[in-house]
Amino acid sequence: MQSSLAILNSRFNLPSFRPGQETVIDALLQGRSALAVFPTGGGKSLCYQLPALMFNGLTLVVSPLIALMKDQVDALQKLGIAAARLDSSLSKEETFAIFDSIQSGRLKLLYVSPERLKNERFVQRLANTHISLMAIDEAHCISEWGHNFRPDYLKLADLAKTLKAERVLALTATATPSVAADICKQFSIQAQDHIQTSFARPNLQLRVTPCSVDERVNLLLARLQKHPSDAATIVYVTLQKTAEDIAAAINSSGLSAAHYHAGLNDDERNTIQNNFMNGDTPIVVATIAFGMGIDKSNIRAVYHFNLPKSIENYVQEIGRAGRDGLPSLCEMFAVADDIRVLENFTYGDTPSAESIQSLVEFLLSQQTEFDISAYELSNRFDVRPLVLTTALTYLELQGVIAAQAPFYSEYKIQFLQKMDIVLAQFDSVRADFLRRLFAAGKKGTKWLTLDMISISEKLQEPKERITKALDYLAEKGAIELTVASLRQTYRNMGAVRNSQDLQSLLETLNRLFAEREARDITRIHSILAYANNPKCLSQQLIEYFGEPANICGICSHCRAQARGEAVALVESLIAPQITARQRELITEVQGEYHAALQQTRQLARFLCGLPSPATARSSLRQHKAFGALEGLGFQQLLTLAKQG
Repeated sequence: MQSSLAILNSRFNLPSFRPGQETVIDALLQGRSALAVFPTGGGKSLCYQLPALMFNGLTLVVSPLIALMKDQVDALQKLGIAAARLDSSLSKEETFAIFDSIQSGRLKLLYVSPERLKNERFVQRLANTHISLMAIDEAHCISEWGHNFRPDYLKLADLAKTLKAERVLALTATATPSVAADICKQFSIQAQDHIQTSFARPNLQLRVTPCSVDERVNLLLARLQKHPSDAATIVYVTLQKTAEDIAAAINSSGLSAAHYHAGLNDDERNTIQNNFMNGDTPIVVATIAFGMGIDKSNIRAVYHFNLPKSIENYVQEIGRAGRDGLPSLCEMFAVADDIRVLENFTYGDTPSAESIQSLVEFLLSQQTEFDISAYELSNRFDVRPLVLTTALTYLELQGVIAAQAPFYSEYKIQFLQKMDIVLAQFDSVRADFLRRLFAAGKKGTKWLTLDMISISEKLQEPKERITKALDYLAEKGAIELTVASLRQTYRNMGAVRNSQDLQSLLETLNRLFAEREARDITRIHSILAYANNPKCLSQQLIEYFGEPANICGICSHCRAQARGEAVALVESLIAPQITARQRELITEVQGEYHAALQQTRQLARFLCGLPSPATARSSLRQHKAFGALEGLGFQQLLTLAKQG
């Protein structure tokens, strides 16, 4: 077998390893699991791509970003490496071809999203596959102590055991010591196999510039005018509207900029990203939706027009600058008022105690085995989809419910062969089953629609048999098959036996959400603490991730001290005074008795301009009072709503 260095040279066309890569790869080759904590752009991907070529089985890569998966798979395929991704953008034919390559052993790397691994049928397909390595990107999402907790990640440790993965590689760019310890515990990673490289980026000049709301647009424009007109630059903002407004201001100043946020469609986002990557659009003004998976080496500047939501987010975002090693500027325009906006988003995400109780009581009222639509529950109980998923995950971890197989409740089929020809291929029993199945569907002009729940009951056949038959026909080219309306099956584990159990469970759930809220609020305020700490900015960041560091000498704090000046401080956030008219507005809205605003938390969200499933369903976003009090803090509004 070739050495890892020889494969690096011959297959990846790279002369040498970056810091930490060879240590990680050696641990994996020796059969051990590992955690790689490398800064953004530190070469994490190679740590599983290279050993994948040295293992006999499949390397399963779990990544949360479809765009990133696509870019990596495309790059590997250009190198002649057998890699593929499974995501919703693929056709049935493409998906079947990938499964064939898995079964034949031709495929070396398979990229999937964590959500894909909730599909029991998919997991069952993998169960018979020899998985040499399971690589988990953005592994900080596993830990509730991390800044970007994702419920679907919580089950990955158990899944690795279910799939009998020989070893696991967890990768992240932002793991504090507590998060790293949590990841190592979940995957039984030994201390010596926690490999962390330095977060020091001596080519990045960090600046914090305290200013007022009115000053920062002109400050930003002045900075941009000093750069070469083609200098690749990212400007980060919090709100979609801000992205649009600032991009317009930049264009009006004679420079070229585009705005990027989650409200754009896929084609628009792809066009903007491609134009930025090839240099046609030098400046992108974006929410945090932009940047994940962006690997552009010559980004010369990253500006934070608004405060980032955490130290971890900040490090990831500035880490996109200067990957070519050349000097690059990272400047934060620090305005204390931004704290209130970030806080409101955090408070607005926390579900009300009433919503939690209604959700739990509904779930407990179901049969021993039941299925739900997350979309329907989100609307029914006015809980944002991601928050709802978190609540369901908490219930799983508390042993109240257990996830079973997800399924699509709506199947649509189009016959590619005449039905008689299809039926003639089977014995009389199977043909009769298929005939009854097709007869139970709703005929359209082109498609036959099958409601899987009602058809299963009508035919007295398990859904599994029906879906297996349809998948088989699609694989054989007899039908074209599309699916919709994903539902998740759960089992009620009987853990809640009386009212005391219920009350204890509700208290636990509300405590967990309150703790999450408190941690996120602390992270938001850590940005202000960072800005106002006179210590070297680079030194603070490096020490935050558990690494000793020296002063950089080039950040705004170091330069101020070198001049014998005090570090400029961000003004403290002052709670605004509530006017009589604002109190009247709250009373007026309460007097309208909107069903979507009956809970005090719902009303506070509405007045802050935070959308929710209930306000969207009730068309209340067009109401004159929606967002009318966004200048006030969520907690202020919550108190006023309770008083009203």
